[in-house]
Parts: sequence; structure tokens; C-alpha cells
Amino acid sequence: MDLELSGKVALVTGSSRGIGWGIAQALHDEGCQVILNARNVDALSRSAHALSGHYLAGDVCIPERARQVVDSAYKVAGRIDIVVTNVGSGASVPPGTESSEEWNRMLKLNLESAVNIISAAREVLAQSKGVVLCVSSICGLSALGAPIAYSAAKAALNSYVRGISAVLAKDGVRIVGLAPGNVMFPGSAWECKLKADADAVKRMLDTNVPMRRFGTVQEIANVATFLCSSKASFVTGTVVTVDGGQIRI
Repeated sequence: MDLELSGKVALVTGSSRGIGWGIAQALHDEGCQVILNARNVDALSRSAHALSGHYLAGDVCIPERARQVVDSAYKVAGRIDIVVTNVGSGASVPPGTESSEEWNRMLKLNLESAVNIISAAREVLAQSKGVVLCVSSICGLSALGAPIAYSAAKAALNSYVRGISAVLAKDGVRIVGLAPGNVMFPGSAWECKLKADADAVKRMLDTNVPMRRFGTVQEIANVATFLCSSKASFVTGTVVTVDGGQIRI
């Protein structure tokens, strides 16, 4: 299937590794000009080099930096058709021990990073009639035992996607959330858990995931790429789960 993405410009935040990098790579393979963003300059430059693409280092949790990233991306490419927000982290404190500072940190990482970049890109996306893809998590859809502040922040992100979709639609812009389940990749939390207790991880998969396995970055990227394409032109304001059947709602 031709996704008609050739020549499009995509800005992908949190894209130096993992799911963000996989989505950036998939968009590149479909013919997009991809601009990567993350905070770690060394990792970011290596990833950008692999795609022969541009990169813009910057912490999009800070509104001013998000604006600078968008402005710089626009100057580089002359347009932005796709924005993928992938900044986030589930590393937090045990449930019930969250401090005010921890709540603020998790909200900045998992909610405000997306809101900042989308707010900064609204005008240029309206010009291109573009699309936003927000990478969320199934932890924002159900209580799965993940850190509470992380789960609540992702739930807020899902709500934001649903709420802002009507506003963006007036300018011809789509926004979709993508909620991955348990995904394995180098450096992931699941890789660490697998090394620590492989039997416990297997029991979790057998008990909670009907497909009884981890997802791959490529599987997430395949869905993301479709949602960013014109083939999904009537899809907005929803959160799509890619989790092997773990969340059935």
C-alpha cells in the first residue's frame, strides 16, 4: 500500500532511540523528510546520521524550547506535515509515595512535552493540513500496576487528544493517540526486567497478554505510519491501542 507520505516533512520528538526512533525510521522509509528531536545530543546525532536527516536538540518540556524546535524545523524544511510527540518516561516512584515534585516532573514529561510542541506547531500544521500523533500508553487506559503519576499523566494525554481534536479539525489538522502495550527494545524497562527475572516476565505475558509476547518497535511504527498517512484521513480524536489484546475496551 502506498501511504502517500513521500515528500512530507515529519518532526518526531523523543526520537533518539526506542519507539520514537522506530517511528522516525518508518516515516523515512516511506519517503518523509524526518527531523529528529531529543535532549541527548550525542545519541540524537547518531540516530540522525543513520537516516541522513536533520536533528534539533532541545527539551520540549519547556515551552520556549518547544517553540524554538518548531521554528528551527520550519526553517530547515519550509513546512511541517507531521508531528509525532514521543517524549515520556514511566520511571517513577512506588505507588502512593509521589511527592508534589514527582507529580510535576511526570506531568511535564508525559503531558506537557506533547502540549508544548503541538501548541507551537499549530500554525504551521494548519498551513499543511497536517497530522499529530501522540505516543501514549495502555497505562493511561487501565490500572495495570504501573507508577500512578505516569499512568495519570498518560490518561491526561489521552483526554487532551480527544478534547483538542475538535479545535484542530477546524484548521484541517488531525490528531491521534497511539497507546502501545509491552514493547521490547534495547535499553527498555522490559529488557531490564527480563534480565532480572525472566520467569516472572513470562508469567506476566502468559497471564495478561492474549498473544503471550512482547510487541516490537516495528509493529508500533507500522501502525503509527498508517495513522500519519492520508489513508487514515477520517481518523481523529481517538487513541488506538497496539498491545496484543491486553486492553479490551
